[in-house]
Amino acid sequence: MNPAPNLVLVGPMGAGKSSIGRRLAGRFGLAFVDADREIETRTGTTIPTIFECEGEAGFRARESATLAHLLLDEGQVIATGGGAVLDAGSRQRMRERAFVVYLQVSLARQLDRLARDRSRPLIAGDDREQVLQRLSEQRAPLYEEIADLRFDTDPWFPPQAAVQLARLLQARWHRGPDPQLKDTASA
Repeated sequence: MNPAPNLVLVGPMGAGKSSIGRRLAGRFGLAFVDADREIETRTGTTIPTIFECEGEAGFRARESATLAHLLLDEGQVIATGGGAVLDAGSRQRMRERAFVVYLQVSLARQLDRLARDRSRPLIAGDDREQVLQRLSEQRAPLYEEIADLRFDTDPWFPPQAAVQLARLLQARWHRGPDPQLKDTASA
């Protein structure tokens, strides 16, 4: 069992981080936070607008700052954006403050799940399959690096995936207090 104050879901777009995360939060009695929605709330605009005005680098800086802020709290299921693992500091914070679940999904399933989605700037062009493949090659090793648990979402709809994943989490994750708080409390 790996104690951690939060549960963080990482993985590519279309893996089900938000839809599965909401259900897990309800099942475990935790708050649910979609990091991308939090960025939009904090900025008062949409992610496509941030990309348009600040580029991907500007968005990634906001994403890293938002995730750092969220991870200061406890008792949350946090659905990250697919690129949240690109920042080394974010990966470190996730390892320190969360039990990290890598939601895996095949390229074919991603394409199917994202077929009608026009809200994601990175796949706004006509070459979705190539973009998703390239992103997978770049990001999969980073997801693997920080994952406490890997879960394949391909065979499941979100409600069933949440049930199956919750069973695995009950055996492998204990919602523990912040280890840094424990260390200072005993000092």
